This record gives sequence, structure tokens and C-alpha cells, in this order.
Amino acid sequence: MIVVEAGLSSTAAAERLARFGPNVPTVHRRRLLLLEFLARFRNPLVLLLLTASAVSALTGEITGFVIISVVVLMSVTLDFVQERRAGRAAERLRASVAVHVTAIRDGHARDIPASEVVPGDVVLLSAGDLVPADGRVLEAHDFFVNQAVLTGEPYPVEKHPGTCEVRAEEPQAANRVFMGTSVISGTATIMVERTGSRTQFGEIAQSLAARAPATAFEHGTQAFGLLIMRITLLLVLAVVLINAHLHRPWLESFLFALALAVGLTPELLPMIVSVCLARGALRMAAKKVVVKRLAAIHDLGSMDVLCTDKTGTLTEARIELAQHLDVLGRDSARVLQLAYLNSYFETGLKSPLDEAVLRHGAHLNVDGWRKIDEVPFEFERRRVSVLLEGARGRLLVVKGAFEDILRLSTTYEGEAADDCRSLDAATRARVHEQFASLGREGFRVLGIAWRAVPPEHGHAVVDDETQLVFAGMAAFFDPPKADAGRAVEALAASGVSIKVVTGDNELVTQHVCGQLGLQVGAAVTGPELAHFDDPALAAIVERTTLFCRVTPAQKNRIILALKRRGHVVGFLGDGINDAPSLHSADVGLSVDGAVDVAKEAAALILLEHDLGVLHDGVLEGRRTFGNVMKYIMMATSSNFGNMVSMAGAALVLPFLPMLPVQILLNNLLYDISELPIPMDDVDARFLTRPHKWDMSFVRNFMVAVGPVSSVFDFLTFFVLLRLLGADEAVFHTGWFVESLATQVLVIFVIRTQGNPLRSRPNRWLAATSLGIVAAAVLLPLTPVAGPLGLVALPFDFFPALAAMVVAYLLSVEAVKRWFYRRVGGI
Repeated sequence: MIVVEAGLSSTAAAERLARFGPNVPTVHRRRLLLLEFLARFRNPLVLLLLTASAVSALTGEITGFVIISVVVLMSVTLDFVQERRAGRAAERLRASVAVHVTAIRDGHARDIPASEVVPGDVVLLSAGDLVPADGRVLEAHDFFVNQAVLTGEPYPVEKHPGTCEVRAEEPQAANRVFMGTSVISGTATIMVERTGSRTQFGEIAQSLAARAPATAFEHGTQAFGLLIMRITLLLVLAVVLINAHLHRPWLESFLFALALAVGLTPELLPMIVSVCLARGALRMAAKKVVVKRLAAIHDLGSMDVLCTDKTGTLTEARIELAQHLDVLGRDSARVLQLAYLNSYFETGLKSPLDEAVLRHGAHLNVDGWRKIDEVPFEFERRRVSVLLEGARGRLLVVKGAFEDILRLSTTYEGEAADDCRSLDAATRARVHEQFASLGREGFRVLGIAWRAVPPEHGHAVVDDETQLVFAGMAAFFDPPKADAGRAVEALAASGVSIKVVTGDNELVTQHVCGQLGLQVGAAVTGPELAHFDDPALAAIVERTTLFCRVTPAQKNRIILALKRRGHVVGFLGDGINDAPSLHSADVGLSVDGAVDVAKEAAALILLEHDLGVLHDGVLEGRRTFGNVMKYIMMATSSNFGNMVSMAGAALVLPFLPMLPVQILLNNLLYDISELPIPMDDVDARFLTRPHKWDMSFVRNFMVAVGPVSSVFDFLTFFVLLRLLGADEAVFHTGWFVESLATQVLVIFVIRTQGNPLRSRPNRWLAATSLGIVAAAVLLPLTPVAGPLGLVALPFDFFPALAAMVVAYLLSVEAVKRWFYRRVGGI
């Protein structure tokens, strides 16, 4: 028999996991690999190609049927294989930072993935944890939960054992906790009752089954697809009408138009994107950045504003309690004792400040003190109160933000604890000056106060935090990171501006930023932000670098205001209060040591709390985006030029300028040459600033460079028809070779915005490109030439071909330089 104290046995847990399935909100049933593969053929472009293949087969065009089938099979297979590989790689990386819970297994507390929690598990929860499943509260100590994800109610709700008047399934049940909610403070032991899709959260997820909003990267690919679709439709309609006007066979014209559509469409774009993102994720993992959502790689590269806290990012997060002072500025054992009692008995998530107090006061003991109750820390209140009972009665000890503690105090301690004096204006001014002096020296200051309460006072509430006795101040020091200044400088040089958004005091933060060389100017504080409406805030965030004493809601407002100004905003956070901002930011960043709520909300996880690691991730994001853009720019410009040439040639030639099967083979060989693009490097200058999807740039580049290809195609027509007197077969073959050579070799020009001779391509990209051109030249001499309609070319054609290819590449380079001078690069 399984007892609660021992939790489940490992055997029982394994049996229940097999029975109930993994603890995930929406269970995605795995389809057979064959069904997953066949699902790829539902793509509209693939269906169009399959239709053309079927028409070819029915009309006896067996060669065309084979070529189209190979094109479709290669594109679909490569996309399927690469996406599966990318998915497995991303899953492994996500698993490395997956949310874990502490469960009692075999009588011992064990750390297990949240996905392995099963009904009957006994789970231990504390502040900062996500509740992993629906369950019943067995034990609780000042246990407050945020249930906004289920109820929309932003205020924490206290949970406790016992019976409840409402149904157990309802979030209002005080003795039940629910998957997806987060622990704000306190500790609890729960018995898991429902997991996965059977939870309240899982039922909602299944009933909605909605896709996440499209990312900037997905918006960009969708816009590109629409651009290609429009151009393809116009070109195909033009070709069909021209051939109808010339009274050419309708079937031949139809197949030619379909071949043009295939030639203009970059079929390998999904595969290229998948490979680029997967390689980017692996390279970022090597640089200690784990990608939870692949599209976030592009968003990270596009980020131009980073909002971050001070502690742990700009500072060492090695906080020490440096001073504990009374109102007169003297070292005070009484202040240390009160701070120690508050931190020791606080059951919420211990902050670095609490840990510093406990280390500094380790010589103290709490004998004779008993905790009665607690008002947990809240980010809006910025303080925590503990109700204690000692030899002299009951005492409410309060620790929190200096300004709030002083405001709530009416008296202060004199020479002794029972010597309480009125906190008049002169004393307040003196204490404020002392606080400001400590801030200017880089110290973070908390206020310490207390209040005596009657013996019958059994519960602590927020209203008790009034008419306090101000005891003094605890001053903490957190040294700046030695390498943070270099990281800030590197991010700024890469076009990422840093805005410090912190709950800390402005004097302390300005001191730290000054030591790091970060120019922050005047700070805007949380109380000041409260008076600004959204339009005013949008103007302020543009010119302000430092935001201090801000609440979680104000952090979120700052991020949304920056986004409204057109910025791609990243937010680096690791606390419970950071989850809303991580959701709102374009790029949610957290660290491996963050609380579960923050890690779950983030799209990327830094394995080190270091801006230098983040800078490496930014560069990898830009490198990934750069390689995707290479393929798009080259494919659209060269394909567009060749397809326009074919459409134009159809007007003047008495025969089709290239057979449909030759167009398809040309496209197949060209796509093979571009497979290694994800392995290529990008220009160093491309990495120096953020980039966004810009369809007008792609369109303008296509219109500028594409006609160059058309000009040399028409020059090839002249050489073949006028100088060599080519017949139909020689014309088809000559243009097939020239077209493939120019559109493949142009990658060496387009892959860099600078001088192609100074930018070395990846060796695999060079090898496949040169190999495909060699294959095109030799193909007419092979046994398969006949079925493809290819014949041996006269020797006189090859010197002309070499001259035209060199002239074409030089012309594209000249147009490229003119274009970048005019538009300034991507």
C-alpha cells in the first residue's frame, strides 16, 4: 500500500505514467512517420507540381513526369528530414532547461521533470514554482498562489488544507491548486489528482487549440510567399496568353507555364529556413544560449533594445550586508537582529538580500522567538512582515523598500528599544540624507521597522503595516561585474541599446552604471511613471535609459511602449515578477537559475547570467537570418531574370525557348547547388546592427539584379541564333547550360555585400556550385541527354559562354554595389 509520507514508488510512478501519459496540457498524438511524410504533400505548391506531373504522364511525357517527381520528392524529403532533425535538436535543448519539480518518490525527495508527474505524486512547492498539475493541498505555510492564468484575477490567493465549500474543480477552491498557476510565497505539500489534458488548464488548452501569434520571422516568410505568388501568377498568365495568341498547342503551353511557375518558386526555402534555424540553435547552445522556440533566433538577431535588471546582469549578484545603521547613522546590533528575525522566519522565496542578512547574522540565534503569521512579500508593496512572539510579547517586524518603510513609520527608536520618539520633519530629512549618501556610494538600502501588537493578535494583515517604529537601515553592496562594461560596449557597438529597468533605487543604479561606463542620464522612477499616459510614456521611453523603483506592471508598460515605437524589444528577467514582461517582449530571455515561472515564459535561456553570452547569441541570430536572406535574394533575382527571359523569348521564337523538362531539371540542379548555404559565413559588417524582414528591399533587389540576368540571356540568344546558327535542340541546350551557370555562380557575388574576392565562401557551397556547373556542361554528352532534349554543343560556344559568365558576374557586382550605396544594405 502506498502511503502519503513515502509518496509513490518508482514502479508505481512508471505504471501511472504509462497509463495516464505525460503531464503536458495538450497531448499531441504521434503520427506514423509515413503519415507525417505524406502530410507534406498537402502544400499548394506541391499539389500544383503533382498535377503537372500527372498531366505529363497522361500525355506520354515520361521524362517530364520523372523530373517533376524528383523535384517534388527531393524538396519534400529534405524539408521533412531537416524539420525532424531540427525538432529533435530543439527538444533536446528544451529538455536541458525543462521545468522540474520536487516529488516524494520511494520515501525521498527527488527532482523530476514536470512532464513525469503522475496522479498520486506528493509534490513540494515553494515561492517561484509553477504548479505542475491539479492537486489537493496537504500542508501549507503562508502559501499564496497567482491564478490569473485561469481566473484573470491578478491578486494572490491563499491556499490551505481542509475542506472547501465550492467544488474541487473550481479555481476558487481554497484547498486545491491548479496546473499553470504560480506560487508567489510560502511553501506547501500537495497530492496530485489530475495531470496533462485532464487538468483545468489542459481542458482550456484543448478547447482552444489555437496557434500562438505569428512571430516577426513568420510574418516575414508569409509576406515573401505572397510576393512570389503574385509575381508567379502574373508571369504564368502572360505566358499562357502569349502562347494562345500564337496558336501553339495548349498542352505544351500549359506545361511550359507550369514549368515557369516551378522555376520562379524557391521550393527549398522551407528546408533552407529549417536548416539555418536548427544550425543556429546548435551554435547558440555551444555559446551557452538554449533556444526553446526556433523562430526566436531571428527575433534575437533583430533586437535593437534590451531591457534588463541591474542585479546579476550588471552586478555580480554577490550581495553582502555592509552596514546596519540606526537613525543617527551609528552601527546598530538592534537593526541587525530585527533584519535577521524577519529574513529567518520569512517563508517566501529568499531573495539575495535575505541570504546576505542570514550570512551576516549567522552568529545570532532565534531562541525564544516563535513565528505566529506572515504578510508575504508582494512586488507592489515591496515589503514583507513577520508576526513573532517573544519574551516581551508579540512583535510585527517589517523589512522593505526604504521609502515605503519610512513613510509608514511615525516614530523611531532612540537609545533603547522602548525609547520611541516622534519622527518629525527634521529627523525624516536627516534620515533621507543618510539614505541618499549611501545610494551615491553604491549601496542598496532597506528600511527596518517594527510594531508591538496585543497578545490576542493572531494574524498579520497588510493593515498592520502602519504607525511603525523606524529602527534603521540595512545597507547592501553588490559589486559591478568586471566584464559587464565590455559586454555593454559590445552590445551598443552591435546596435543594441540597453535600458536598465529595476525596482532598485536610482542613486544606487546610477552609481553602478557609472562604474560600468553606461551613460544613463536622468532616471525616471515608478512613482513618476504612474502619472504618464501611454502617449507620454511612448515619448519618454525613447530618450530614457534608466527606470528605477518600477513595479512589474510598469515594466510591462515600458516594454509595450517601446514596441509601439517600432523597436524589437528583448527583456532579460529571472524573477516571479518578470513573467508578464517576458511574455510581452519580442524576445523573452531568462537564465538557467531563474524561477520556473520565468523560464517557462522565456523563449531563450542563458546558461550564464552574463551579457557577454547574450551578445554571442545576438550575433548567431543575425548570422542565421543572413543566410536565409542570401538564399531569398539570390533565388528571387536570378530566377526572376531567367523566367522573364523565357516569357520574353516566347514572343519572338518560333519554338519554346526551353522545354518544360529542361526548366524543371535546371531548377532541380540549381536547388542542389544551394543546399550548403546554411553552413556559410556572413559578412562581419552584417553582424554590426540588427536586421528585420523588409519585403520592399527584397522586391527592389530582385527588380534591380533580375534584369541583368535577362540581358545576358538575350545576349546568349544572339550568340546561339546569329553567330552559331543554332537549331532548336542546340538553342535549348546552349541556353540550359548558360542559364544554370549564371544563376548558380552568382551566389559568389550575392552572398556578400562587399568584395567577393575578399569573402571566402564555405568549401561545401563552393564545391556544390562548381560541381553543378560542371555537370551542366557535361550532361549533353551523357546517355541521358536524348530523353532530356539535350545535344552536344559546338566548341565555339564555350569561349563565348566563359566570356558571358565573367561579364555577367562583373555586371551583377556593379549593380549590387550601386544598389547597396543607394539603399544602405539589408
